[in-house]
Formats: sequence, C-alpha cells, structure tokens
Amino acid sequence: MNRLLIKNKRKMASLFNKFQKAVGVLAKSTTFAKNPRQLQFEADINKLFMYTSFNRLGREAVETDAEEIIEMAGKTSLSEQQKQVQENIHYQVGNFCSLMDGILSPDVTKNESGSQTATPPRRQSGLTFAVGGSNASPAADKPLVPETKPLKLSEVSQRLMDQLGYTLEIKPSVIPHKDAGQGCFIKGQADAGTVLAFYPGVIYSPAFYRYIPGYPKVDSQNAYLITRYDGTVINAQPWGLGGDSREVWTGSYTPAVKTDTKTTSENGSDRLWKALSKPLQGSGKAKEVLERRNPLAFGHLANHPAKETNPNVMICPYDFPLTEKDLRPYVPNVSFGDSGEVKMKRFGSFWFKTGGSNGLDAPVLKTLVLVATRALRDEELLLNYRLSNSKKRPDWYTPVNEEEDRRRWS
Repeated sequence: MNRLLIKNKRKMASLFNKFQKAVGVLAKSTTFAKNPRQLQFEADINKLFMYTSFNRLGREAVETDAEEIIEMAGKTSLSEQQKQVQENIHYQVGNFCSLMDGILSPDVTKNESGSQTATPPRRQSGLTFAVGGSNASPAADKPLVPETKPLKLSEVSQRLMDQLGYTLEIKPSVIPHKDAGQGCFIKGQADAGTVLAFYPGVIYSPAFYRYIPGYPKVDSQNAYLITRYDGTVINAQPWGLGGDSREVWTGSYTPAVKTDTKTTSENGSDRLWKALSKPLQGSGKAKEVLERRNPLAFGHLANHPAKETNPNVMICPYDFPLTEKDLRPYVPNVSFGDSGEVKMKRFGSFWFKTGGSNGLDAPVLKTLVLVATRALRDEELLLNYRLSNSKKRPDWYTPVNEEEDRRRWS
C-alpha cells in the first residue's frame, strides 16, 4: 500500500512539473503579446484551466491526460478556457455544498405511512414571541431561515474533514515575521486544482466604490480587501471568522476609526476627501440567508509567502449563478447595492452606473476562490498578494515575481 502511495505521489509530482513548464512556455508565447495587464490575466486563466481540468479527471488521471490538457491550453481560446474554468470550479463547489447539506440538514424520521418528515421544531411559548426568540416568525422584510442541526463551526469543520478529506483551520502563522499574525492552514490533504477556500464578504462593483468603508482611502485601515481583474472589490472584514449559525446576513459592520490626536485642523485636501466620501443615498444591501459555519470561508486569512518561499494557492474568479438557490447559503458573499449586473461608465477616476442588465444573462455573484497549485497536506496556505509597485509596500512584503506584479497593475 505504501509503495502505491509513493508511486502516486511521484506521478503527481511529474505531472505537476509538466504543467509548470507549460505555464512558463505559454506565458512567453507570442499569443500573449498584448498589453501587460491582459497578458497576465490570460496567463492566470491558462494556469487555472490546466490545474482545474486535471483535478476534475481525478486521481486516476495519467500522464497522457496531462499532455492532452497542456496541448488544449495552447489551442483553446481565452473565452473557452474561462468557461471551462467556471464549470470546473462550479463542479467542485456543488460537491462541497452537497456535503454541507448532508452535515447540516435536520434529521428525518419516518411516520406511520413510511414517508420521511423532518423533526418538528420545539414549540415556543408566548414569551418567546414577545421578546423575539431565535425561532420566532421572521419579519416581513427578512427571508425565512430554514432549520439546521445545532452544530458549531468546529463540529461542522471536523465532519467536512471526515468526508471531503480536508478542511481549514486558523492558527498562528509559521512565517518568520512579527506581523504575520494568524494564518490559514489546510488540515488534511488536497490535490492541485482543488478549491480550498472562498474569499468571503461584501462585493462592490466599480459603480459602488464610494460605499466601501473609508472611501477613498479604503485600504488604510482594512487589510481584507481584494480586487478581481474586472474591478470588482471584495471586502472580507465584515465576515471575520464566520459564526455558529445560519442567518440573514447583510455584511453590515462599523469599522474602528483611528484618529490622529496630533492633527488639530484639516487642510483643503482632507476637506475635499470628506466631501467626496459623503455617503450616497438609496444604496441598500441585499439580505441573504448564509451559512456562517462555512469551514472553507477563510480565504482572506491566507498570508503572503516569506522570502524564497513559493505560494501554494492562487486566486480564481468564480461567477456564482444566483439561479442555484440550493447552493446559495454556502457562498459566503453578498452584493452591495443591486444584485444584478450593472452597466458602468468611467469619467476620469470615477465610475457611474448608467443602466441595468439587459436581461439576457442570468445574474451572477462575482466572487473569488483559492485554488491549490500543487498537492498540499497539513500546511499553511500561501497566496501571492501581488501588491502594486506604485505604492509603498509593507516591510514584510517580498515580491514573488516582480514582473507579474508590474503586469497585474500596469
């Protein structure tokens, strides 16, 4: 049995090396001779296409399968690769949601006719309704929260580990830097191309940038912001460490505000920023029933690798179809403002909403997931932050690939 495991590990290592070499060759290909930002986007999609396609084949995949995927990656159009990546990711997300349903769905009992019925909820007293008990009838403007098993996040995480083969845990980072803080670790093992984590939180399209807390200096007190290539920003700060229940979640929170006691007056620039930051009216937030006990909703806690250490995960844009109602509670995100697509027009550095969706495409939630770039087992997740080189970077940040950073933010 040990010999078989060793053989499989060697096979996976060989196939992984093939993918890595193919990625390097394709990234330098004349096919990608476009503007730097587009080049990097296509190179990332190319990697994701190979990793997730091979992962979907399963552990029985052989070397010829890897070679075929590499060949396809060199011939398939960008749009087709994007579609395949979305399908591969959605396939994994669907499997995860099915397991979560099995873990959290209430026990069923058979009645005399032989049909299955859910265990009835505990009867409530009049006092419970009067003081607003947790199982009381929902308000008219709030969605109904279905009954689930009373398990804590830690219990759900362990059960997922038993069935999926891995889960995530938060503990002190092993990165040798005083600012490393907590890290996100995989507990168990997963192959390359596996969806390891969701990036949770509130989603802002460019039309709603002005609503991001702290705007326009949104990152001055918030390290949990991430941006997709299409300009969508996700703020994970409201999600925190999740919770121990399924609940109606809007992402509302009040960030701590640091004041500078040395400053006694405002200059013109500060007054201008305050005027521009004045909240707009009629924003609103979507109310969604989300499962806060999501053991994989910790992508925002993955650290940047230390010097001379390679990342082992990469971000992948995932457009979750909102038509998938059964899966919705397990996607830990809500959209700020309209949940549908909006048309935007740019004027200088500002974006304006100009219209709604044309109704031809199904509405999606523009999220991010973290995908393994190699086989992982009981180790910390390390994500290349690719911080912009146009701003001063933190002391702990060492570029993984300076050229990629420049292309990403060109």
